Amino acid sequence: MADPLFDQPGLEVDVAQLAEALERDAVTLIDVREPYEWEAGRIPGAVHVALGELGSRASEIDRERPVVFQCRVGGRSGMAAQAFREAGFDAWSLRGGLLDWAAAGQPLVPEGGTVADH
Repeated sequence: MADPLFDQPGLEVDVAQLAEALERDAVTLIDVREPYEWEAGRIPGAVHVALGELGSRASEIDRERPVVFQCRVGGRSGMAAQAFREAGFDAWSLRGGLLDWAAAGQPLVPEGGTVADH
């Protein structure tokens, strides 16, 4: 596993930490929501891999790069982060998910995107 990007206990990072890491291109962001949720609105730069596809697509994720998983509120991304951490990844979950990201005034794409109900 690479040196941890976020030097803290636990599995969660907050909106400010993720925004700063994305600005520096220091992290891979994976949105684990369903396709209809992804289409409604997403974080710029995120890669979409629905939670149910993560196991079969894990080999596509760079083990040498920190990864943050994100969903609507943090439940699904927390499960993904835990599983990937146990598999040796520097894995994290966005605390509060896309709801907290949008509430903090961070951008969504497409412009005017929304946070779909799950």
